[in-house]
Amino acid sequence: MTDWHAANQRYLSAALEPIRAALGRLAGEPERAGSGPPPAIEPPPAIEPAAEALGLSPFERDVLLLCAGVELDGSLATLCARAQGNASRTYATFGLALACLRDAHWSALAPSAPLRHWALVEVDGPSPTTSPLRIDERVLHHLTGVGYLDRRLWAGADALADPELAPSQLRVADRVAAIWSAPGLPVVQILGRDRAAARDVVAAAAGSLGLAAWALPADQIPSDGARLDELVRLWEREAILGGCALLVDTDGIDAADPARRATVERFCERVRMPVAVRASDRLGLHRPTIAAQVSRPTPPEQRTIWTSELGDTAADLDAVVHHFTLTPQQIRAACREAGATGTVWDAARSQARPALDGLAERIDARASWDDIVLPDPQIRALQHIAEHARHRARVHDAWGFGARSPRGLGVSALFCGPSGTGKTLAAEVLACELRLDLYRIDLSQVVSKYIGETEKNLARVFDAAETSGAVLLFDEADALFGKRTEVKDSHDRYANIEVSYLLQRMETYGHSGGLAVLTTNMRDALDPAFLRRLRFVVEFPFPDPGQRARIWSRIFPSAAPLDGVDPQRLARLNVAGGNIRNIALGAAFAAAADGGRITMAHLASAARNEFAKLERTLPESEVASWT
Repeated sequence: MTDWHAANQRYLSAALEPIRAALGRLAGEPERAGSGPPPAIEPPPAIEPAAEALGLSPFERDVLLLCAGVELDGSLATLCARAQGNASRTYATFGLALACLRDAHWSALAPSAPLRHWALVEVDGPSPTTSPLRIDERVLHHLTGVGYLDRRLWAGADALADPELAPSQLRVADRVAAIWSAPGLPVVQILGRDRAAARDVVAAAAGSLGLAAWALPADQIPSDGARLDELVRLWEREAILGGCALLVDTDGIDAADPARRATVERFCERVRMPVAVRASDRLGLHRPTIAAQVSRPTPPEQRTIWTSELGDTAADLDAVVHHFTLTPQQIRAACREAGATGTVWDAARSQARPALDGLAERIDARASWDDIVLPDPQIRALQHIAEHARHRARVHDAWGFGARSPRGLGVSALFCGPSGTGKTLAAEVLACELRLDLYRIDLSQVVSKYIGETEKNLARVFDAAETSGAVLLFDEADALFGKRTEVKDSHDRYANIEVSYLLQRMETYGHSGGLAVLTTNMRDALDPAFLRRLRFVVEFPFPDPGQRARIWSRIFPSAAPLDGVDPQRLARLNVAGGNIRNIALGAAFAAAADGGRITMAHLASAARNEFAKLERTLPESEVASWT
């Protein structure tokens, strides 16, 4: 390409010679010997295919060359001033072009004509004929052989790299490329929740056609008509100059925001270039639209990539390919990581994390069954939850239960009971048992007062979680999952839509082995219809004295220096496990400050502090025997 750039520069210089001669004649300078036509080069010089694709007449092409020459060659700017009889007018004008260039026509000045429609040149002043005529910077660089995305399109635009695809994805990419090559340039509507897969398929389709691929978030499309028209023209011009395709990414707004959806539809209707749009349902376009379903590689395809790197003897491979949904690039990275750590499952889990890490808090779960104290029915219920999550692939896939309906495949559970009774701890136990990451969802970042935003935030969480099959913990979820109200106004209607959307996503989440856990202190506040759609409901009772004694006996690490600590006497204090942990930790810090060992006196003092924090009165009879 270095040779082409040099040849392109020579061609451009030669193409400017007739312009220079025309200006010289107008300035009354003696005629110079011509250098002949520009030499042909291959690939063609930048000016020629651009002029043809943009629909420039010979005169308009020469106007564009004139404006480019003024910027590239100072002597040409000086010649413009002499031709106009004014030393200060070192710039081109439409009047100058009309006076000296061949095949001149007045219609070239019209805003609808190519030079101004495509913003190739700009009239820098009130007069269309005497004001300075400037070439657009992006166009100038293109003529010199320098390509880049117009800076006015930088906001939000994201370059898509040509990825490695699985065979099923490659077939979709080939279909997208064929659609873009069809008459009428149909819009491709990408269906499917996986954003990364959509981007990869569009990038591959564009690459097969020799095009660059860009993604444009839908919220970067202006609703104002004039600004929308400008954006359309700039992207169309970019497609002509740089050769590119565009993916419009709605990222969940299409169903929740009708006004934004209408803006996306107007943009896709108008822009004439290879364009795809990722949306959950079909757009209402008059322009031909063809849908393409996109998903991540199938389990057999993933297994092929795994075995090509690790061989068939790798441990946990069947479980990995049925639980994690990774891209080929992520699988190869996981193989390198597994080679260093020796654990395929943990390497796959590590590769699946980035999608969720920016959306929820990852909890470093370390609790085991020995750490949780609950009655036997509750322990059995938790074990059943683990069984459902662990054997999902066999029941749904191998035995065919999942083929009947995609609904109800998710493993979802409600943990209800007073604060401190072990609901969050139980989620940690399940995550450790299943060797899954545990993410706590911050409801303050999910629930929004703006219509449609809550569903949008939930969609981001569930879409990201689908690839990793993580345990999602919606802690203290009453604010979002409370009783659906009778519809009295539009706010009630949209609140019910939020709950319905959550129910639908929970029913489908877990098809890849994930688990959604909701916790609440107020079961009675939940709609019975909501409870029916949860697979498990586990009551966490307030611990009785025997259970409290077991919690106290397990709460202290083996290295903690205890002196006379009696779990049976401690169990007389009527508190839940969470409070027990706070009291034990407070006593440990007090003992560390004393430089001694943890005693019952330290625990009595910590208990008083805990009750004061809870604004409760501590019955002295319960701690009287502690000191």
